[in-house]
Amino acid sequence: MASCRHCGQGLIPGKEIGGQYCCAGCQAAHDLVEGLGLDQYYQRRSLDPAQRPLVPEEDDAARVDFTQHAKPGQKGDQVLYLMVEGLHCAACVWLIENVLARQPGVTHARLNMTTRRLELRWIDGAADPNLLVHSVTQLGYRLVPYDPARIGDAVSAHEKELLKCMAVAGFAAGNVMLFSVSIWAGQADYMGWATRTFLHWLSALIALPAVVYSGRPFFKSAYEALSAKRTNMDVPISLGVLLATGMSLWETVRAGEHAYFDAAISLLFFLLIGRYLDSRARGRARSAASHLIALGARSVTVLLADGARKLLPPQQVATGSIVLVAPGERIGIDGKVSEGVSDLDASLISGETLPIQAKPGTPVFAGMLNLSAALRLEVTAAGEATLLAEIVRLMENAEQGRARYAAIADRVARWYAPVVHTAALGTFLFWTLILGTAWQPALMIAVSVLIITCPCALALAVPVVQVVASGRLMRQGILMKSATALERLAQVDHILFDKTGTLTLGRPELLPGDWTAADLALAASLAVSSRHPLARALARRCPEAAPMREVTELAGLGLEGDGVRLGRRAWCQVSDELDGGEGPELWLARTGRQPVRFAFEDSPRLDSKETVNALTKMKYSLELLSGDRAFAVESLANRLGVAKWRALCLPADKVARLEELKQAGHKPLMVGDGLNDAPALSAAFVSMSPSTAVDVSQTAADVIFQGDRLMSVAETLRVAKKSNMLVKQNFGLALAYNLVTVPLAMAGHVTPLIAAIAMSSSSVVVIVNALRLGRR
Repeated sequence: MASCRHCGQGLIPGKEIGGQYCCAGCQAAHDLVEGLGLDQYYQRRSLDPAQRPLVPEEDDAARVDFTQHAKPGQKGDQVLYLMVEGLHCAACVWLIENVLARQPGVTHARLNMTTRRLELRWIDGAADPNLLVHSVTQLGYRLVPYDPARIGDAVSAHEKELLKCMAVAGFAAGNVMLFSVSIWAGQADYMGWATRTFLHWLSALIALPAVVYSGRPFFKSAYEALSAKRTNMDVPISLGVLLATGMSLWETVRAGEHAYFDAAISLLFFLLIGRYLDSRARGRARSAASHLIALGARSVTVLLADGARKLLPPQQVATGSIVLVAPGERIGIDGKVSEGVSDLDASLISGETLPIQAKPGTPVFAGMLNLSAALRLEVTAAGEATLLAEIVRLMENAEQGRARYAAIADRVARWYAPVVHTAALGTFLFWTLILGTAWQPALMIAVSVLIITCPCALALAVPVVQVVASGRLMRQGILMKSATALERLAQVDHILFDKTGTLTLGRPELLPGDWTAADLALAASLAVSSRHPLARALARRCPEAAPMREVTELAGLGLEGDGVRLGRRAWCQVSDELDGGEGPELWLARTGRQPVRFAFEDSPRLDSKETVNALTKMKYSLELLSGDRAFAVESLANRLGVAKWRALCLPADKVARLEELKQAGHKPLMVGDGLNDAPALSAAFVSMSPSTAVDVSQTAADVIFQGDRLMSVAETLRVAKKSNMLVKQNFGLALAYNLVTVPLAMAGHVTPLIAAIAMSSSSVVVIVNALRLGRR
């Protein structure tokens, strides 16, 4: 059977569009990819552009001027954060992003399925935000200014509605079942048709209103999907419930014996139980990004010029304002301490559990918790410009990754609608035409097939694992920058470490030597322009040094400015005859002057040896690549137990080694300084970097870990391997469920009631299996 070019759904002969699409909506959506305009898209969805109002009056957007909610971006553009209501699947995300990306002036449109947050960026003055919002509302979605509290309220309201529907369905099911027991018992005692029909009518009086009320969550979702000319899992559920109820009513009117009101209302009852448990389980696995956003949404106390205090949302606080933070209060902005001394819990930002001391001049970030005393902070960033907001964007990107397994799940789920409806129809025809069964029992068997065949477990197999894994790593100060990093980390078989700042603390201290205060001041004036650990050590030793102008830094070599060089021995053209000793060093070279050597001592991280032992036990092949001299590299390698090492490696040498490993079929992980080892990090199959969250946007690595613990590398690899295992287990559970239950349902061994229980249980089992990853 031919399939739709856009959604992959099977084409129904005589109803296809142009022989290639299942509906006009798919044809129009496909045209968007081919570059056609939105007017043609709306026309193919039977929406006359002349009759479309600017914004639907019933929509909240009609009462909102989105221009007031747009804010200047960091790149000179405008940015608007919105919450999208009405999302059902990844196809909704794809459609909204594509529609917005094709609007003039739009530079970025990214929608997160978990948080429902839409980040929209456009060139300042090149687009009207109200018209951009209008282009999406006309697709049937609702857009409102983003409010993290609104998501929690919506979820809470949804769960309360499910509980109400469940209570009504449960009450009705219990009472209808009493009448059904009487009918079953009466059949053995030759109950008359009049009595049976009377009991059927009593059952109908209870069941019909209950079905209408309790079935609303399914009926509404199915109606919205069909109105948009697509299907979802609630379509066959609604069809099954309505078929069972309609057939029972028909039999009751005809005084027939095949009335199954008990099955219809009990089916709804157990479906609602499953839907509620599924919602609660999803809540436990809910996006770490959602929790972070909620933390950043707290109001802050601003100290006004006249001494008064005012509570403001973080996004409305101006840079340079003074904010008061009480003991026990979580900080809502980025800034620096202007007055007061206290201890801060920075575990949300850095993953470190030990408090840090804050005093005047100490930088603080949104999400930190003030522990002991009141502080006054000078605001440096607020709202979406904070470090917490940057971490949220990374988390959203990691949770929404389109990894290989996610693509497989999407392709399988795409075939769900045509396959399940065809299977149910085939089952009904087989039982009636071939086996000669009465149409009423055959219809109930077909309803069982409709209910039990559900792609929900398969669709959840990957996303729920990604969400739980990202949350677990984030709580330990490990941030995923790449959406596919976890999948690639699970395939790693060879690990390469940089030395300085990776296996070592990266905070070397300058040792006494044959240099003068003037030499130190000159070297420090160059060093303050670099983020290399040795350069930072020099700058710390001479904090009063003024930065030299027009300094150039060459990766892996050193710094140069005003005819002075500071860097590697060979680059500074230091003769080999000049003995420099062992260990980390920088040379200061000037024309006509004797080169000066600055020696440093850099201690290994406290858990370096423990991490190396752990990775060796995990059967990884380890290697040390460093630009340092052979003695220092060999000494550290022997101390930690790394058998393979290479010294005097330039960035190009590290890239060449990585390419060599990849050519040999290995999947190398590079762990190095995210700023200095950028070429090697980019060339690796996957990369990690010890860094701080402040440097996250500048780091080239796929994953960054904060703090002094190198064991984060082993922990990330463990989580990646377990995530990969859980994804496979979830796929296996979902496939096994369908392979076992669907044939049983088609054979007539599963009632609609059992089908409802099995279908709901499959989703809950997949989610609970993924939640095991959250336990350390």
